[in-house]
Amino acid sequence: MRQEAVLLPGLLCNAALYAPQVASLSDVARCWVPSLVADSVGDMAAAVLGEAPDRFALAGISMGGYVAQEIMRRAPERVTRLALLSTTARADSEEQAAQRRDYIALASAGRFTPVTERLLPRLISAGRQNDADLIRVITDMAWSTGKEVFIRQQTAIINRPDGLEDLRKVKVPTAVIGGDADELTPPPRLAEMAERIPGAKLTIIPDCGHLCTLEAPNDVSAALRAWLAA
Repeated sequence: MRQEAVLLPGLLCNAALYAPQVASLSDVARCWVPSLVADSVGDMAAAVLGEAPDRFALAGISMGGYVAQEIMRRAPERVTRLALLSTTARADSEEQAAQRRDYIALASAGRFTPVTERLLPRLISAGRQNDADLIRVITDMAWSTGKEVFIRQQTAIINRPDGLEDLRKVKVPTAVIGGDADELTPPPRLAEMAERIPGAKLTIIPDCGHLCTLEAPNDVSAALRAWLAA
């Protein structure tokens, strides 16, 4: 019997971020990729919980991982298993928050193209910087999401809580997945989450950047398949 699975996308991303996994896992999971549009991670989590099945497997990448952790704080009894991809449980540092505010200022001034141009190189590994097909998917998602949603999402991210110690309360099978070339959430950030979650399985994908679901779709799908069977 197929499981219900909720897959939470990252900043400036939509269902295309998980397209390879939705297709690959269709025999074992009915996947739903919601839109995350709110000014706070709490409001994002509340919206997901309002539409999600009663019980579901929960995965989140990057910003989606922040929302997944908030869902675990609010309604752990509804989550059958948890996957955290290319994310962190730490709140932003002052430097990170300041950079996000710079992005918000640029976007608010109508300069959304420079924002996407600055972000893109940080989302994929050095070896894929000239991959036209991959870049097209990422760019299309960003422009489809748009400036106004970007500003709301960045505001939510800046104000998210630090949840590192909350991870110790997670009681469901958990996978922590990410790339070894991820500049934004490098392997040590993934490892510190896995260390705090009882029984969590850590998977580090070689030669892979931040958007691992697109850059290493087969590796991520294999890790999620094992997670769904755990």
